[in-house]
Amino acid sequence: MAKKTGHGKGQVTGMDRFRGFMVHAFTASGALLGFLALLAALDGRYAAMFAWLTAALVVDGIDGTFARRADVKRTSPEFSGEILDLVVDYVTYVLVPALAMYRAGLMPDEVSLAATGLILISAALYFADVRMKTDDWYFRGFPAVWNMFAFLAFVFRPDPWMLAAIVVVFCALTFAPIAFVHPMRVARMRLLNLAMMAAVAVLSAVSIWWQLDPPLAVKLALAATGLYFLLIGILRPRTE
Repeated sequence: MAKKTGHGKGQVTGMDRFRGFMVHAFTASGALLGFLALLAALDGRYAAMFAWLTAALVVDGIDGTFARRADVKRTSPEFSGEILDLVVDYVTYVLVPALAMYRAGLMPDEVSLAATGLILISAALYFADVRMKTDDWYFRGFPAVWNMFAFLAFVFRPDPWMLAAIVVVFCALTFAPIAFVHPMRVARMRLLNLAMMAAVAVLSAVSIWWQLDPPLAVKLALAATGLYFLLIGILRPRTE
């Protein structure tokens, strides 16, 4: 007979605990994907790096659904899914893409280390900010999605000094009182946001296939979707 513990919504069986733990393990697998992305970055295989980061993004996008279905706060309460998620996200959203931009020389040598340091420090502070999300699930400030930023930087290859300046601006936006949409959680315009996310996924896959140098039409579409996600949060109706 399975061991049963707990109370409230019903006793927790051994199988329940196993399922809850496996959901946490699934989330933690993003760290392995981040490590594989890191190895690719160190080898200069940036298209492969973004492929691994995309896989990590998929894990991050669906593990919350699994966690809610398994009710992990009740079935596996000894592990914090929120903390685990932040640990993995820092590796895949921040550390690996920051290293890639630094190693690829996308910014001038004179300021590259300083700009990378700004990314790492500002993102660490952001991930520790308890005010990270609004009540309606928007992010407060730029949500440190440096993986997406770096992807666009590799695709568009702007002037190095311009990129360094943009990095400084986005580090500052991390602490700005503006909103950025969470496509999976924000209720307002959710279907459109999800459709735009699907478009980004397709465009990104095409860009990776083209070794981060896709046709002009793909670049223009990526620019349009990036602008959409930048503005949709900033222009949201204020509810707070």
